[in-house]
Amino acid sequence: MIARLTTFATRAPKTVLALAALAFVLFGVIGSPVSERLSAGGYLDPSAESARAGEVLSRDFGSSSMQLIFAVESPDGAMEPRATAVAGGIVDNLRADPRVESVVAPWSDPPTRTQLLSRDGRVGLVVATLSGNDNEVQHTAEEIAARHTGGVDEVTVTAGGQAMALFEISTQAQRDILLAEAIVVPLTFLLLVWFLRSAIAAAIPVLVGVFAIVGTTAVLFLLTLVTELSVFALNVATALGLALAIDYSLLIIGRYREEIGRGHDQSTAIAIAMRNGGRAILYSGITVTIALLGMALFPMTLLRSIGYAGAAVVVLSIVLAVTCVPALLAIFGARINRKPLRESAVAESTRLYRVAVAVQRRPVLYALPVLAALLLAGAPIIGLQVGLSDDRVLPETAEAHRVGDLLRERFDQNATGTVHIVLVGPGATDDGSIGSYATALSLVSDIRAVASSAGVFAGGQTVAPGEPRAATHSTAHITVATRLDPYSPEARRQLAALRDVDAPADTLFGGLAQQTDDAATGIVSGFPRTLAWIAITTFVLLFLLTGSVLLPLKALVLNVLSLAATFGATVWIFQDGHLGGLGTTTTGYTGPSVPVLVLCIAFGLSMDYEVFLLTRFTEEWRNSGRTRADSDAAVAIGLARSGRVVTAAAALMAVVFAGIATSGVSLMRMLGFGLTLAVLVDATLIRMIMVPAVMRAAGTWNWWRPRRSHLRFPR
Repeated sequence: MIARLTTFATRAPKTVLALAALAFVLFGVIGSPVSERLSAGGYLDPSAESARAGEVLSRDFGSSSMQLIFAVESPDGAMEPRATAVAGGIVDNLRADPRVESVVAPWSDPPTRTQLLSRDGRVGLVVATLSGNDNEVQHTAEEIAARHTGGVDEVTVTAGGQAMALFEISTQAQRDILLAEAIVVPLTFLLLVWFLRSAIAAAIPVLVGVFAIVGTTAVLFLLTLVTELSVFALNVATALGLALAIDYSLLIIGRYREEIGRGHDQSTAIAIAMRNGGRAILYSGITVTIALLGMALFPMTLLRSIGYAGAAVVVLSIVLAVTCVPALLAIFGARINRKPLRESAVAESTRLYRVAVAVQRRPVLYALPVLAALLLAGAPIIGLQVGLSDDRVLPETAEAHRVGDLLRERFDQNATGTVHIVLVGPGATDDGSIGSYATALSLVSDIRAVASSAGVFAGGQTVAPGEPRAATHSTAHITVATRLDPYSPEARRQLAALRDVDAPADTLFGGLAQQTDDAATGIVSGFPRTLAWIAITTFVLLFLLTGSVLLPLKALVLNVLSLAATFGATVWIFQDGHLGGLGTTTTGYTGPSVPVLVLCIAFGLSMDYEVFLLTRFTEEWRNSGRTRADSDAAVAIGLARSGRVVTAAAALMAVVFAGIATSGVSLMRMLGFGLTLAVLVDATLIRMIMVPAVMRAAGTWNWWRPRRSHLRFPR
C-alpha cells in the first residue's frame, strides 16, 4: 500500500499537492466551529454513584450539584444597604431565569445567614444551582456572570463555583492553544533549518505539520457529532498531530538524504526512503494508536474522547507523511541536498557511533548510574494522591480561583462542599425515619447543618422547619452542609463517616467529595485493562516488526522505567510543590486524568522512537553475518544512522509539548511537562545508553525467535 501511494505521489506530485490544498481548505471550513462544541467536563464515570445521584436529583427534584456562586463584598459589611440592594437584584434576576433551579442567599433566606456570610461579615454569597449538562452549564454561568460581576459604590461582585470554573477552564484552554501554535510553529521551523541546514527541507515538515493542525480541527468536529469531546482534546490532539507530522516527515527526509549521499538518483532515493521509513512510520503509528486507544478503556468521557481524537490524528499524520512528503520531495528534493547531511558520512566516523561503542564496551558501568537515576526520579510515585481537579487548576488571577480561595479562607462553611444524599426505595419518604437519619448525620464532625423534608438539623437539634419539596412519593433529598474543603483528605474521611450512619433506605451520595472518590475509583478500575491492552498488543506488534521475542520485552521494560521517572518527577513538582510547582497552585494531590494521559501518550511516543531504532537495527542485522559481533555492530551502526534524526525529532517534539506546558491550566501544564520530559529522557538516557547496554548484554539472544514462527507484518 505504501509503495503504491509513493509511486502515485512521485509520478503526479502536483496533483497530490493540489488535492491536499483543496482538503486543507475544506478541513479549515469544517473545523472552524469545533471550539464551540467542546465540553470542559467529562471527568466522571457516567455510571458512578455521584452521577446516578445527579440523575435522580435532576429527574425528581429538578436540581443538580453544579453551582454558580456570587461573592458580594463591601468594606462596610455585606448586610449594609448598598450591598443588600446589589445582592437583591442578583437574587431576583436568578430566580426569574428558567435555567436556574434554586437560589439561596443570606439576604433572602435568613436561616442561611451564618453559613453564607464570611467570618468578618464583609462577604455574602449568592449560591445558584444551574440546570443542564457540563457544556450547557458553563455557557449559562458565563452569560449570567457577565450581567452581575463588577463594582458599584464600593460593592464588588465576583463569580465562582464549579460552573464558572468550567467556563474559565474552557476559555483558558482555547486561548492557550492559539498562543502555543503562534510560538511553536515558527520556533520549530527555525530549529529544522538548523538541523537540516536547508530552509526548503525545513519547510516540508512545517507545511505537513500545519496541515495536520487544520486537519485535526476537522477530525475533532466530526467526532463531536457522535460523542462528547473534551476541550482538552483540542490541545492534546493538535500538539500530537503537529509533533507526529513533523516527526514522520523528518524521518523520511533524513533517510532520503542518506540515500542521495550514497549515490542514488532522486526517484530511487525517495522509493528507498518510503519503503524503509514508511514501514517504520506505519509501525510507529499503529503503536501510538494502540497506546492512545488504551484511554478508551477508562469510563471517563474526557479520557475516552482524547483517546479517540488522538488515534484519529495519528492516522491523519500517517496519511500526510506517505502522500504529501514524497510529493514535496519529488518537486523540491534536488534543492534540499545542496548541503548534504552528516548522515551521508561513514557511520563509524560519527559521534553517536562512538557513544554506542563506548557503552557496549562497559555496559554495566554506563547502565547502572542511569538505572539508579531513573529509579530515584520515579520514587515520588509512591506518594501519589489522586483528587478531582477544582478551580485551582486555573491561574490565581482567574475569577473562579479567587472566589474559591475566598471560600476556603474566609468562610466557616464551604459552599462548594455540600454533600447530597438521595434516599431511594421503601422507607425513603417517611418523615420520622428521615428526621432520625438527618439528626444522626448532623452529629458527624464538621457538619454545619442537614436539611431535609423533616426539618433542618444542626448538632442533633432541629433549627428550622423542613422543605416538603425535598421528598417525592419514592425518593428523598437530604442536603448536608460542611465546613470542609470537598477536595481535602478530611472531606473524604467525613464522607466515610456519613456513609457509616444507618440509613432508612438505599442511598446515593453526590457532591464534589463523592465525585472525587468516584474519579479515583474510575482511574483505578481502568488501569489494569489499559496496561494489559498496551503491553500485549505492543509486544505482538514489535514481534512482527523484528521477529524477536526478547526485543519487545526489552522495549516494554525500558519504557516502564522511562515513564516511572517521568511521572515521579511530575508528582514531585506539581503535587508536592517543589520548584514552586512551576507556577501552579499545588493542592497535595494530582488530577485523576493526568496519570492516564501521561501513561498512554508518553508510552506511545516512547515506542515511536523505539520503532524507529528497532527498524534500523533489524535492517542492519538481517544484512549481516548474524554473529555476536554483528549484533553489536547492528546496534552501533543503526544508532549512528538513525540517532541524529531521532534526536532531532525528539528535540522538535519536546518543543511542541513544551508549548502545552505554557498553558494557564495546571492540568495541561503538568501534561506538557510530563510529555516533554518523557521525550527527552527517552531519546537520551534510554535510547543512547540503556538500549545499547542491554542489547550488548543479550548479544545474539536479541534476535531469538520461536523456531516455527514465520509471522511477518505486511510491507
